[in-house]
Amino acid sequence: MTEPVVLAAAGAALVLDVAGPGLPRVVHWGADPGPLDDDSLRALVVAAGGGVPSAVGGPTQPVGSMPLLPAQWDGYAGRPGVSGDRGGRWPYLRFALEGPVRVDGGDLIAEAVDETAGVRVRAELHLDRHGVLRVRHTLTNVGADAWTVAALRTLLPIPEQATEVLDFTGRWGLERVPQRRPLGHGTHARESRRGRTGHDATPLLIVGDTGWREVWGVHIGWSGGHEEYAERISGTTAVLGGGELLEPGEVRLEPGASYTTPTGWFAWSGDGLDGLSDRFHRAIRDRPRHPRTPRPLTLNVWEAVYFDHDLGRLTKLADLAARVGVERFVLDDGWFPARRDDTAGLGDWTVDPAVWPDGLHPLVDHVRGHGMRFGLWFEPEMVNPDSRLARDHPDWILASPGRLPRPHRHQHVLDVARPEVADHLFARIDALVTEYRLDYIKWDHNRDLLEAARDGAAGVHRQTVAVYALLDRIRDRHPDLEIESCASGGGRVDLGILARTDRVWTSDSNDALDRQQIQRWTTLLLPPELIGSHVGPSPAHTTGRSAGLAFRTATALFGHAGIEWDISTCTEEELDLLRDWATLYKRLRPVLHGGRPVHGDVSGVVTDDAAVFVHAQLDNPTELRPRRVRLPGLSPDRRYRVTRCWGEDADLPDVTLTGRALATVGIQLPRLRPEQAIVLEVLPA
Repeated sequence: MTEPVVLAAAGAALVLDVAGPGLPRVVHWGADPGPLDDDSLRALVVAAGGGVPSAVGGPTQPVGSMPLLPAQWDGYAGRPGVSGDRGGRWPYLRFALEGPVRVDGGDLIAEAVDETAGVRVRAELHLDRHGVLRVRHTLTNVGADAWTVAALRTLLPIPEQATEVLDFTGRWGLERVPQRRPLGHGTHARESRRGRTGHDATPLLIVGDTGWREVWGVHIGWSGGHEEYAERISGTTAVLGGGELLEPGEVRLEPGASYTTPTGWFAWSGDGLDGLSDRFHRAIRDRPRHPRTPRPLTLNVWEAVYFDHDLGRLTKLADLAARVGVERFVLDDGWFPARRDDTAGLGDWTVDPAVWPDGLHPLVDHVRGHGMRFGLWFEPEMVNPDSRLARDHPDWILASPGRLPRPHRHQHVLDVARPEVADHLFARIDALVTEYRLDYIKWDHNRDLLEAARDGAAGVHRQTVAVYALLDRIRDRHPDLEIESCASGGGRVDLGILARTDRVWTSDSNDALDRQQIQRWTTLLLPPELIGSHVGPSPAHTTGRSAGLAFRTATALFGHAGIEWDISTCTEEELDLLRDWATLYKRLRPVLHGGRPVHGDVSGVVTDDAAVFVHAQLDNPTELRPRRVRLPGLSPDRRYRVTRCWGEDADLPDVTLTGRALATVGIQLPRLRPEQAIVLEVLPA
């Protein structure tokens, strides 16, 4: 096939020149140009500059297109799509197509080889029905000796109109903090060498035009070292993309061996950030293992009891949890031997007989007697030096001999890539899941992987692959088990770990004010049903800030809701309010977990039949008069009735208007004080 190829869906398109001799060249990524015959496609390639050579200050190259793996042979002056060497030789690759490019619906596969360098590559692209493009490459060593991979990236071109970049930073307890700036010449890169995604990792790296109406975004679905970047260099096509961030010598391919990139998730939107997140949410919800059942209201006991495990206290919490409508009860850290604080016991995955002489059965049976599911906390990848496991198997720690990494939280990392370590962890987790018929695991990961090496060789790549394999093995053995990805809060939030888990713990902070921002920007990539969102105590344990219960419950409503609070300290009025909130959450789940998040004057979730919006006052308003807000995303010609369903007691006018009127004129809401909120339900009139 030599005619240009168009992959198109849901108003988005990728146009590729597949004439060779190298890998396909991307002519356009963005809005669908519409139906084109072969002559028009060829004209489009020429019109876009794909057939126009340039030799000003450099080699002749088509200036309006970019190969899937750009290299110096293409006249490309940026970071190469692939780099590596064979013992210091053949660092520059020149790929030639092997056979025709194969296209089947939204799938494109191209294979190419550099015979001299002894490297073959397979490029795989899939454009789904929602316009999200998934890209991955596989590099195979076809030479006679080892080839070391330095980088293999998934990249797509971005146009001149992309003049600004948006990404996110953060820290423990305050993840997903946005930062926006101009995109000039040079490289805007976000890199993580933490061995996990990172609290400061950007869920999406996004570029946009000056009005942020047209945007392009990328997410690298990988839980180890990774990079996302946008790059614009004079004379070179600008790009957006990234890949696994490999340490020196980390991937060394013997003859015949292969390396496959993490999946690069790319999407374009002509409808701003809401349109971009809508594409990602639809694609994520289409995954075969995406949760299909209603997301159970969860109570986690961590901020209620910490390490102080007492059967009487926990059964009382279970009684109160059932009273307010909790559907899943999770026992957090502290159930295994010597675990009275975080300095000892980690890695010894047996129930502590001193605290639990009859095992966990009395608590599990009590919880299930209320009709609730039962979950348990683990941190399988870590170990305390003060533990039986570390004393019996010091060689299982991920470290080179005589060079332990600096400890953090009194713990080190287990070398899960050792088969004996993975087998041990699987056996212990499997035994506990089986004995207690666990419904749920909270899988924690409380430290970065610094100096993660074995015998002097970097080990983050194989550690990440091994953790994925362990999770897959557990899920295969227990297909109904749900797993939460927690990493001291939101430190491992990515589509690599979420291919094997059912939700993420968004942040260790349950401060509702911070959570408003954290959840809003996490939802940019993930649909709300994957985002753990709990009502915490006041004052918040992480910040010491106080907030009313109406504001805290309204905030927790917009995610996979739960409670993380010693509710035995609640007044009867607070317990009644929690019960009413739990009832509302269950009623609104189909909208909250199946709709399209929208943002404007207020934020909300919209379906074809209903919508839920939250008006949250985050600071002290300068205006004395009440605020008028517009409600975006509704069907323009349909009539809706707007009612207050939760939040502060306040009068709201009885309003029935069309979606167009609500989106353009809006409605006046009561004036709120800082850290107050009103939740609005919008139903067809």
